[in-house]
Amino acid sequence: MSRRHRSARLGTALCWLAVVPPALWAVLRLIGLDRGPLVQALAFTPYVAGFSVLALCLALALRRWWPTALAALTAVALLGVVAPRALASPQPAAGGPTVRLLTANLLAGAGDARTLVELVRRYEVDVLTVQEFTPQAQAALDQLGLDRLLPHRQLNAAIGTPGSGLYSRWPLTDVGLRHNRNGWGFTQAYGTLAVPGAAPVRVESAHPSAPYAVDQVGAWRADLKAQPPATPDGGLQILAGDFNATLDHGPLRALLDTGYVDAADATGEGLIGTWGPYDGDLIPPVTIDHVLVDRRIAVRAVQVLALPGSDHRPVLATLTLPSPAPNPAPRPRPRP
Repeated sequence: MSRRHRSARLGTALCWLAVVPPALWAVLRLIGLDRGPLVQALAFTPYVAGFSVLALCLALALRRWWPTALAALTAVALLGVVAPRALASPQPAAGGPTVRLLTANLLAGAGDARTLVELVRRYEVDVLTVQEFTPQAQAALDQLGLDRLLPHRQLNAAIGTPGSGLYSRWPLTDVGLRHNRNGWGFTQAYGTLAVPGAAPVRVESAHPSAPYAVDQVGAWRADLKAQPPATPDGGLQILAGDFNATLDHGPLRALLDTGYVDAADATGEGLIGTWGPYDGDLIPPVTIDHVLVDRRIAVRAVQVLALPGSDHRPVLATLTLPSPAPNPAPRPRPRP
């Protein structure tokens, strides 16, 4: 066999080695096969989408047409599900008041309390949801003045990671606590905001179980399935927190399909990582912290901020609520 022939065969093999893995990944993502170890892997789909473009360029450069065809199909499929997260989408014509909502996972209370209170003050936050909320974190936040900035609250501080909290500038009613009975046993504080000039809005600090091991995937799926669905024909709802899931996970997409919009996705910020290397772990950032809002709520802006001491980055969403429906005019009484 000539050197030229061996070189050609090597180039063909290299193309197939580069093209086949992302093609298989695209199939798994499109059919929603997030089971077992694939749950963690699918969180990195945006990176595979980028690699699929490189694989296509390689196949084109080497003029291997069958690998090129497969690579093109793969790149189109993966970019089709990933790229829209970097593009802002039209928003509903909401004309009500503005709400600035911040969500933060405190990593068992290790997140820097001073920084969190400063974020609330600097960005004039109206609503704060926290996860992995401990008694020490609650005391530190109040000592730094959070109780004066956001005086209304529904809190469940707990040692370790189960704790949850909801803080508000406005009064809260119908407060309560959801218990995720599976996996890690995280709790979720909730309450209904009385925002002046708007209909009531139910807000919940979301924290489903983490699929950190294969034997925890069932708990993760059950907790996501148990999240309160949107009520497009009823009251407004917002879920904000650490969902331990990306938009490449089927259970989160199923929750969105009930009538929610992912705020970062809606504003073209959906590819910004919120968890990963921020506490020193050598892992690429992935987007598992979300603000899910009722489709009638307009998302004006989303920012991913920094919180020293936590492995998560807080997410700030600026929202415009719909104007409340006018009360129907009283019907005239018939004359006697």
